[in-house]
Amino acid sequence: MKYYILAGEASGDLHGANLMKSLLKQDENADIRFWGGDLMQKIGGELVLHYKERAFMGFAEVIMNLRKILGFISFCKKDIAEFNPDVIIFIDNSGFNLRVAKWAKQKGFKTNYYISPQVWASRASRVKAIKRDIDKMFVILPFEKDFYKKYDYDVEFVGHPLIDGIDGRKQIDESQFRNEFSLGEKPIIALLPGSRKQEITKMLSVMLSLVENFDGYQFVVAGAPSQTFDFYKPFIEGKNISFVSNRTYDLLSISYAALVTSGTATLETALFKVPQVVCYKGSNLSYQIAKRIITLKYISLVNLIMDKKVVTELIQNDFTTENLKKELALILNPEHRETLFSEYYDLEQLLGGKGASDKTARLIVEGIKE
Repeated sequence: MKYYILAGEASGDLHGANLMKSLLKQDENADIRFWGGDLMQKIGGELVLHYKERAFMGFAEVIMNLRKILGFISFCKKDIAEFNPDVIIFIDNSGFNLRVAKWAKQKGFKTNYYISPQVWASRASRVKAIKRDIDKMFVILPFEKDFYKKYDYDVEFVGHPLIDGIDGRKQIDESQFRNEFSLGEKPIIALLPGSRKQEITKMLSVMLSLVENFDGYQFVVAGAPSQTFDFYKPFIEGKNISFVSNRTYDLLSISYAALVTSGTATLETALFKVPQVVCYKGSNLSYQIAKRIITLKYISLVNLIMDKKVVTELIQNDFTTENLKKELALILNPEHRETLFSEYYDLEQLLGGKGASDKTARLIVEGIKE
């Protein structure tokens, strides 16, 4: 059967790759065409466009690049029509995907959505369009099923795919990893400044401003797969900072604490049981718009899933060197760390266990045959 998958950003590429593996288990003759990244490309199929080509962050940046985005949407529709898949699988990335989904449904294509748009965070009115345009929705957060139920839309909770990715990874040799990247013996504080150039630029300078205040630790920047070392070089040149590219999981597995830009990385860090401070700062215009349409108490997935404050969030004007220094000192405190570890355990229990990708692939294949 023929599958057309639309994923954006590094997290979509990760989940898309795991789903592709599972689809190939269910259907060894699967013909897969996709928009995604390097991880999906390693599995097979045919890459149409890399997510790096359309990585725009925030409302202002999207508006500035609107003509380019509309061109991508037009090209995508044409490419789908020529491929004529048995099913289209949308992964997150709602701004792009929901526009394509509306057209696809009108053209009679079977539409599945894996990893729901965050309609529970803002613009719940989009549920009407989702019900109209998406044949089946597979959700990965436990509260999403109840959210959609309020709108009389039955969705499948399949569990969170990060559990499979983290549980299934090989244990690294810490000594070898430290030697490979010239890391000393000091405990590691991992810096995860995001994956897009705009957010890295805003986040990393503040994160690095703490280095001189924590002599007993070493700070290591986790380079995103979408960026080269040359982009990070001006931030870390001349400083006592280490850099690890595209090895975030390995880095987290040996880290003592982390400063993390809000996004999927906050949940990944929690599943690795690393105490963290969640950080976020966007353009002032994007922040002012978001503040008016987002109705959530929290921005990190850890706090959202637990429905309470587990990790500290430093957002926009609160994201300062002074505040970050105070909160980092707190997560280095042994007593506070024990509390965090207990909360992280409860979080993992809520996520539904292993097998999200396999379950989703099975339901997709079964749905095609119906």
